[in-house]
Amino acid sequence: MEKGEKTKGKSTAKIALEDGTIIKGEGFGHETTATGEIVFTTGMTGYVEGLTDPSFKGQIMMSTYPLQGNYGVSDDWYQSGKIQVEGYIVREVCKEPSLYSSQKTLDEFLKEYKIPGISGIDTRDLTIKIREKGAMKCAISTEEIDDSELIAQAKNQLSIVDMDLVPQVSTKEIITFGDNFKQKAALIDCGVKKNIIEGFLKKDIGVVLFPYNSDYKTILDYDIDGLMISCGPGNPERLTETIENVQKLSNRLPIFGICMGQQVIAKSFGAKIYKMKFGHRGSNQPVKDLTTGKVFITSQNHGFSIDKESLKDTPLKLTQINLNDNTPEGFSHEELPLNCVQYHPEAGPGPNDTNFVFDKFKKMMDDY
Repeated sequence: MEKGEKTKGKSTAKIALEDGTIIKGEGFGHETTATGEIVFTTGMTGYVEGLTDPSFKGQIMMSTYPLQGNYGVSDDWYQSGKIQVEGYIVREVCKEPSLYSSQKTLDEFLKEYKIPGISGIDTRDLTIKIREKGAMKCAISTEEIDDSELIAQAKNQLSIVDMDLVPQVSTKEIITFGDNFKQKAALIDCGVKKNIIEGFLKKDIGVVLFPYNSDYKTILDYDIDGLMISCGPGNPERLTETIENVQKLSNRLPIFGICMGQQVIAKSFGAKIYKMKFGHRGSNQPVKDLTTGKVFITSQNHGFSIDKESLKDTPLKLTQINLNDNTPEGFSHEELPLNCVQYHPEAGPGPNDTNFVFDKFKKMMDDY
């Protein structure tokens, strides 16, 4: 089938992997070609939140749950101002959403932000491939292009390890939320989700949002009560300015980190980071608290992790682990008011297993 040729509203599309694999399916969304690291996410719902999550910048997202788009799209669910993924892969896309509050279809959503999508893919088989070989460089096209050219685009793109993605998603200016609250937290924006800001506001904590590379003196000028480093995309080791500023703030304020924020804080104390084989993405990751023995069901989205052994040479104490692979999910400082988690407490997969994390940070600020 040639470009533009339609059969019952369907058009061809394909993806190419860096190992030379070509997979064909049906195109939806915007007609274009894009590149990124292919990753899978396991949530049954939450495709709008995932597509708009800045932590997916630079990646082509694949949903393992077979049907996506069935409840449509509402801007109430956006986690940022736009779609952040480079492309979207699904088994089946629903063209007629059934939820009364839906404002547009998934196809219309991708078209609006010029993002290509492909359906009709055996996502189970492709997920197994990624689990065996690891996340790979990928190209997706909903337009006419030779297989060899698409494979070349997949191979020749920059590795996500070497990309500077945080500057593309971080705020460019300082923004304040909740001026009327007594407490105020500085939030270093490495790719913050809307729900994180709302999580603070619900606890009566105001937020001052700072660019990822804001100088520590500028942050202190705002008379804040605590510091949080947010989640974000790509390799945390590239955030040298953020790491240096966290080092200078670590003994001046209560500190809290989420996802990439945990990794940045760990780096600031000398721990090591490594790229995971295929990462954790989805809303069903089991996390065990090593103090209480409790297990939480958590939402996660990350492709890098802390080397657990390297924590032994730091003043950081491991507090939580992932029960699937024993990777670090939380740590605290031996003396300072500092706590971090690798998962997303602002999400609701449990549905509210880890919402207490915001209460814990508020208490840290109260007691400081």
